Amino acid sequence: MLHNLFSYGTLRYPQVQQDTFGRQLTHSPDQLIGYRVRLVEITDPAVLASSKEKYHPIVFYTGDKGHKVSGVVMQITEQELLQADSYEVEDYKRVSAKLASGKHAWVYVSALSQSPGNDNG
Repeated sequence: MLHNLFSYGTLRYPQVQQDTFGRQLTHSPDQLIGYRVRLVEITDPAVLASSKEKYHPIVFYTGDKGHKVSGVVMQITEQELLQADSYEVEDYKRVSAKLASGKHAWVYVSALSQSPGNDNG
């Protein structure tokens, strides 16, 4: 089974994809509606080594349809979804969200975010 995964951050990076999934993913642009981006400091050594960035973007639900986060949607397998779960640090949780394109996708949002999505990660 294939899953849609929306990424607005480091999972878009070729090196992070190679380290996390063992391959480069194809993607198409999309937007997440009703969220705002902030930054979170990353301390996990494996994530830092892969992304090469100390601060990663993280989204919070606002419910305001004027708030939009640009990113990409990628198709991944069930196993790759679990690998993405392992990559994301405890500051994030995985929820299902409807994108601007109408597609439904998994997205990693702030674990502190009040979100209308279904928490599954």
